[in-house]
Amino acid sequence: MMVSRKFLLLISVALPLVLAACASTESVSGGALERGTASFYAQKYHGRQTASGEVFDQQAMTASHRTLQFGSKVRVTNLNNGRSVVVRINDRGPFVRGRIIDLSKAAFAEIADLRLGLVPVSVEVLH
Repeated sequence: MMVSRKFLLLISVALPLVLAACASTESVSGGALERGTASFYAQKYHGRQTASGEVFDQQAMTASHRTLQFGSKVRVTNLNNGRSVVVRINDRGPFVRGRIIDLSKAAFAEIADLRLGLVPVSVEVLH
């Protein structure tokens, strides 16, 4: 059986991406667990359309993530104080190196003082 060049090219591009994604997560209670830094959306995004098509609301319990499916529910836990919040993914981002999730202002306020701006978190996908 002959393997096409297009297939080999696809595998050579896709495999490293899949392996990199797997390296940052571990299986915990049926969901994936990711650790990194959380931030919250700037006020200027309030009322704008998200990547999912809905309008962003600073007071909703929502968040952006680079890869999780829209509508996914995740538990975000502040690693400094243990406080957590459940949010729904409705946007793409954050696109700043080192950050894994961008929370709405209301969601961030549930787990940390807004003046901090950034906090270390774990993100667990809920089923």
